[in-house]
Order: sequence, then C-alpha cells, then structure tokens
Amino acid sequence: MTDSFGTKAQLKVGSATYDYFSLATLAKAHPAVNRLPFSLKVLLENLLRNEDGRVVKREHIEKMLAWDPKAAPETEISFHPARVLLQDFTGVPAVVDMAAMREALAAMGGDPAKINPRNPADLVIDHSVQIDSFATTAAFKENAELEFERNRERYAFLRWGQSAFKGFGVVPPDIGICHQVNLEFLAQVTFRQGNTVYPDTLVGTDSHTTMINGLGVVGWGVGGIEAEAALLGQPITMLIPQVVGFKLTGKLPAGATATDLVLTVTQMLRKKGVVGKFVEFYGEGLKNLSLPDRATIANMAPEYGATIGFFPVDEESCNYLRFTGRPDDVVALTEAYAKEQGLWFKAGAEEPLFSDTLALDLAAVVPSLAGPKRPQDRVPLKDMKAGYEASLVEMLSAGKSKGEDDEGPKGAKAPAAPVAPERLAQSVTVKAGKQSYQVGHGAVVIASITSCTNTSNPAVLVAAGILAKKAVEKGLKPQPWVKTSLAPGSRVVTEYLRDAGLLPYLEAVGFHVVGYGCTTCIGNSGPLPESVSNAVVEGDLVVAAVLSGNRNFEGRINPHVRMNYLASPPLVVAYALAGEVGRDLDNEPLGTDPNGRPVFLKDIWPSNEEIKETIRTAVKPEQFRSQYANAMEGDTLWQQLQVGKGSTFKWDEKSTYVRKPPFFENLPKEPKAVQDIKGARVLALLGDSVTTDHISPAGNIAKTSPAAKYLMAEGVEPKDFNSYGARRGNHEVMVRGTFANIRLKNLLVPGVEGGVTVHIPTRERMSIYDASMKYQADGTPLVVLAGAEYGTGSSRDWAAKGTQLLGVKAVIAKSFERIHRSNLVGMGVLPLQFEAGQDAQSLGLTGHETFEITGVADGLAPQKKLTVKATGEKGPIEFTAVCRIDTPNELDYYRNGGILQYVLRQLAKA
Repeated sequence: MTDSFGTKAQLKVGSATYDYFSLATLAKAHPAVNRLPFSLKVLLENLLRNEDGRVVKREHIEKMLAWDPKAAPETEISFHPARVLLQDFTGVPAVVDMAAMREALAAMGGDPAKINPRNPADLVIDHSVQIDSFATTAAFKENAELEFERNRERYAFLRWGQSAFKGFGVVPPDIGICHQVNLEFLAQVTFRQGNTVYPDTLVGTDSHTTMINGLGVVGWGVGGIEAEAALLGQPITMLIPQVVGFKLTGKLPAGATATDLVLTVTQMLRKKGVVGKFVEFYGEGLKNLSLPDRATIANMAPEYGATIGFFPVDEESCNYLRFTGRPDDVVALTEAYAKEQGLWFKAGAEEPLFSDTLALDLAAVVPSLAGPKRPQDRVPLKDMKAGYEASLVEMLSAGKSKGEDDEGPKGAKAPAAPVAPERLAQSVTVKAGKQSYQVGHGAVVIASITSCTNTSNPAVLVAAGILAKKAVEKGLKPQPWVKTSLAPGSRVVTEYLRDAGLLPYLEAVGFHVVGYGCTTCIGNSGPLPESVSNAVVEGDLVVAAVLSGNRNFEGRINPHVRMNYLASPPLVVAYALAGEVGRDLDNEPLGTDPNGRPVFLKDIWPSNEEIKETIRTAVKPEQFRSQYANAMEGDTLWQQLQVGKGSTFKWDEKSTYVRKPPFFENLPKEPKAVQDIKGARVLALLGDSVTTDHISPAGNIAKTSPAAKYLMAEGVEPKDFNSYGARRGNHEVMVRGTFANIRLKNLLVPGVEGGVTVHIPTRERMSIYDASMKYQADGTPLVVLAGAEYGTGSSRDWAAKGTQLLGVKAVIAKSFERIHRSNLVGMGVLPLQFEAGQDAQSLGLTGHETFEITGVADGLAPQKKLTVKATGEKGPIEFTAVCRIDTPNELDYYRNGGILQYVLRQLAKA
C-alpha cells in the first residue's frame, strides 16, 4: 500500500495494539474531514487503506476530501468491502463459479485449494422455505421437510462448499433470515485482519443488506457478479454519492411502533427523491430509538430508494453488541476505534455537511399501514377504511392486474370508471368441512408475521404476543378464511416469546411458527386453502394480505391476492381477528366476547410499559449466545445430506439444479489478444429503458419456453419446474431464459412481445435462444442494439452471464445503467455507447446489417472511440461509439474474457 498521506498509525486498546489508518491525522492537514458525513468517512478510510497508486490513487482521496455536497456525483472510486453476505438464491451461482474455478486452476497445473473467498463470505439459506403447512404445531416440521425435499440438490452442493472453501461460512436452512443473522451474529462493526483494524463493511446479494446500516456498518445489496468480484478480492466501482441528512427529534408516542416509523420515513424519502444517494440519520431523537428500531428503518432503504440508510456508531450500538453476545474485546475495540476515528455519534456535536436535509419529530408518527401495492403508499390506520374503499373501486374499474408496473408513465393513473354497487358488495359462500362462511372483497386471506424488517425487533413481536394474549382472554379467534403464519428471522425470537409465555397465545390465534426464513415477504406464502382460492376466482374477488414485510407489489405475495398491506406485527394479528381490511379498527370492533360484547382494538392493544417490562424479563443475552453457538452445524436434515469429499466438486450430469458452468472450459494460462469484432449479426434490436427484468430470467418457467423444453427433455415434469431463481445454479436453464421475458419488445419482430427474434440469414422467426444457437453453430458473433438506460432495475448477474452465453460480443446502447454496464465488462461483453445525439434509429440501422467493430485489437483503452461499420442492403453505415470500459481494472477484466477469468489467471501465476 502507498499511504501517500502518511496516516498509518497505531491504536492501543487494553493490552492489544493495532495498526489503523488515522482520519484524525488526515484531518490535521485537511479539516474538511471533520465535517464529512459519517458514512463518507467510512469510504474515505477505505480509500486510505487501499491506496495502491493504480486502482486507488491519491487523486481519488483528494476528490473525497474536496467533496461538494451539492454537486452531482461524477467521481468514480473503488470500494473494497471487508466481507460478503449471500442468500441461497443469489449465492448458489457464486459458489458454482468458485467450484468450476477450482477445476480450471487444476487444469492449469495449479492447486485448486487456492480458490477460496479472498474476503470472508457467509451464505445464509433463507429464501427457499415455503408455507405449505400452517396453524398447527406440526407446521414448522412439515415445511422444513418439504423444503429439503424440493432443494436437496442445491443444499448438498452448499454443504460441500461449507467444508471445501476456507473463509466461507454457510448458515444452514431453518436458522434465520440472512439480515437478521447478520445483525445478531455475523457483523462485528470493527473488523480485524491480522493486526490491522478498520470499519466492518460489506456487500450482499440481497437488496435489504442495508439492514446492517442500523448497527453502524456501511453495506448494501449488489448483483451476483459484483458480489463474486468482492468475494474474490476485487473492488466495487461506485460514484462518490450525495448524502441526505435525516434529522430525528423527540420520541415515539404511545401506540406507535418502529413499523409505523419506517413506513413514515419511506413515504417521506420517496417523496424527497433519494435514488442513488446515501441517507444518514442524525439528531437528538436517535437516543430514543433502540438498535432494532434503527435496523428496521435501515432495512427499508431499497423501498425509499437510497443506497444505504445509515446510523452512526454510538453507545446504543455497543450495548446491542454486548447484549447479543459479542465478545467483550470486540465491543471495547469498536468503541475505542469509533471514538479515535471520529466515527462516534454524540448528540449535540457539530453536524456534518449534507447534500440536503429533512426532519421528522418522532412524536408525529401514528399507527399506519402501507399499500395496497407499494411500500411508500402509507395509510394511517384511522384512514384505512376509506383508503381501502377507494383502492377497491380503482382496482375493480381497472379490471385484472398487469403487475407492479401497471400505472403508466410516471405513475399516471386513468380515472376510475363507475363500479356497480352489487359488484362492490359481491361475496362467495365458502364451505370448508362443517364450516360455511362468506368471503368478499377486502377479506384478509393472508396474515403473516414475516420478514427481517420486523422480526428482528423484540418490541413489535412482544407487542404482537401481548395483543394475542389479551385477544384470547377476551375470547377472540381469527376468521376461518385467514391463512396465518409466524416466520421469525431467527430462533432467538421463538425462545424469548416462549420465555415470556406469549407463544401459546400466538398459536391460539393461528400464529404458529412455520419456518425461519423470508416466506411471505418474497412470495413464498404457499397456496391458499383450495376452498378460499376457488372462491376468489369464482367471484373475481379483490382480497388482501396483511404482512409485516417490506415489499407488497401486486402479485408478489400470492397470485390470488391483489391487495397487500405492510403493517406492524400487532396489527397483523389484529387484522387476522377482524378478517377484513375494510373495517375501521379505531371505531369498529374486532369481534365480540363470549357474552356478545364488542371488543375493540384499543381494548387489547399493549401499553409501552407492558412491552418494556416483558422485554426486560424475557429477552436475555444468553438466548443469543445459545442459539448462535452452533448455528453453522444445522439440524438433522442438514447433517444427513450426502455430500462428496475433496477440494473439487463431483458434478452430477443428471442434476437440473447445479451444473458445471462453461466459463472456464479450455482456458489458456495467458489470455489471447483481444480482436476486432467482424461479421456480427444483431440478436435483438431494443428500445429505451430495457430493464434487467427484461434481460434476465426471473419468476416461473413458462411451459412453452426453451427452458421448459430443456427441463422436460431431462425428465422434469412441469409441476416440478420450480422457478428460475431456484435453478440459478444451472446455466442451461438460465441461458434459455435470457431475453425470454414475455414483455420484451424486440424491434426485429415488430408488434410481437416475448423472447422472439429473426434469424437474419434465413429470415426465419424463432426464439432468441434458438437463433443464438444457430448463429453460434455457424461461428457468427452477435451484437445487441439498444436505446437509453439499458439495464436499469435490479442488478441481476444472469442479465450479463446469459448475454455472454448467448454469444453476444458487444451491446451498443444510447446509455447504460451503471452496474449492468460494469457487469457486462465483468463477463467479457463489450459495452459501446452511441455518440451524443445518435442512436440506431437516427443512424438508419434496421438490425438486418452485418456489423464490424474496429479499434479493439489496436490499443484498446478506457473510453476509446471505436469505429462501427454496419453493412446492409442499402450499403454501409459508419459511425463511432465510445468504449464504455471505464477503468484500468475493467480493461484487465475484458482482456481476460471476464473478471472470473482474470482472477483465476492471477492465482495461477501466484
């Protein structure tokens, strides 16, 4: 390391002495350090520690020191996270790639055991449990057994990885949700590597990685390729962001929960506009928020649009570390380091400079829900009846849903058409066993305490338990059409609810533990009882889910449920009792007691004092210590998995879940010289705003798709297709799904939607996959032409991996989403940008031309202008395009055919 600012110093904590890079030393010559937001100080330290004169240069540090809060971000830096967090859906491809890299390194004459995460990584299996069984004491066991039955191949592979890779931990199924496990167990706040200490930072393959920001740890969600890069010791490129300060004052009033607070914050920040920005919380109100309250707010950063929602380290952070069983020396180091580095928050101290600010008096927060389709659409509880009625009219007048993007440009909505009174009052008689009841619009068919957002917070879970206890004592029961579930984010929750004597009461109103995972929040709610789903279809009913989650897009929670409301756990229980979202819970009863007297929500709502006293007596440090002491060992189902031994994985050619990827086949020790692209054909001609959802396989596998044909040829029946997400470890499935979105508009086939193209030489219309195979068989390279904002949306690794496997050598677009552009380079695909004012249409390109791209072989450099020649029936069209390889590191990746190949060759040389 270079250390051109001379900041390397030593810190003594107790009897130990550590090396660190001192921000205080830097501030003596550069006082601007002292007014930087805490989150940017963490990035600044990261640059100081990783300065090497090539990837991180002195000028990058100088740009950070000269940060202008009001200026639009333009300086790109390299961020080196300390560790990586994976969940099983997005983590499996990363482990598959590492397993294949081991074989490739062995083929090069190297030691396969060298392939390990260069930065510590933990994979938590939490995305695969589904709620099939509920409202019974056997629910957890039955769901866990079904989970293993469905995912045995994937789990056996991950169990092999758990023992084969150093620096790679796997938290087995049914332990908890990755973000709650990270908060309660994995995060250290101050990281130690050898004798050097620095801030704990991370990237994760799930958008809600931001939950850890509540503990004072900088981290956010990224796509699989960025995560793999970080896993292998490569930096994440990013722009120095703007930072919005959110000032909190006062304290929450009686009856308001952290859920109500985060829904309020989400609404405010969405209105403000913080996409691509850091949000940092400050103000004297922080002292009135528990660490789990802060984590709840940080968790929903993706919903309010920020990269992170950061709370700096303070006394509460250290108290939480201590309470959750972290060693005393870790807590002492965290406090000493944060104070020495100016990373310790102290109320009343000089405030940092922010790009913009907004403020909230916590006393103004009221009980709320959010929905019925978006997490930022907060509805105060007192307005729920009116809000539901308005939404019902809107949904019925609009007809069947088209999904979460059906609002048109910029959220514009068509005026609601009149709806007949009899349609509004429509209901269907349901007969289930000896029971018979009416189900109508607004019926709560799912009530789920779920998601890391809230199940990490003892206050709201204890509140739900106390409310359930009072409800049982009043003789209330859930309505028979409600599918109830309790899916804690860690086993600690069950333990303290049991110790508090509240679990039996939750079970009495239907909230039995169904599993430890994301469940309802990610759409794993399982099927509704057949009698209920039949009634919904028969009456074309608009029914509802109430869940303590973070996302509620239409169609996400359950295909039969069009209204989804986010709510605190006690309100989830309350709506299970009421059975409908169209009831005014402030003024209408939840039900009646055995004597026929009405019972209102206010009669069973717990007081703040009851909640605090229960937490004081029932939530204990030893619960965290005991539950996490053997967290990596798993239960009997995990331990009985049959897995191979050895440093390389024994691939099963019959597996349709985990297959050896082709990225490293016959890889030479030295990369071949990059070549100009000649004789290329257009695979797809696309317009503006093509998202990674259009490009990358997602959701269910259509029975007529190329992926379905492959699976059926492998003997998989349609009922066992599972989703693209579950099969991310099989490139054969994923490449067949690339560009197969049913909403894709390929202008080579105007008027047609879906993954269809024209094979130009034969003029034959076929699937994009089939055309790709035909071109590749003929040795024809491919290009994609696109408009503006190509690759927006979630950062999906397979949007780039699938593109590469389809034989695409270059994507020429009007503009790129930043991360997808980087991912294309990371897979060896050349991103080219039309010159300003030009695009395919203005240049007269039809997509039927043959393309030649020159300037690649001769001195390729970041941002170099390359010459593109498109020859069609009307003759050649020649233009220049900017090579969007933006950094020296990216040039290395491209020259090697991708980031994984680059790392592999570096290890082979070492």
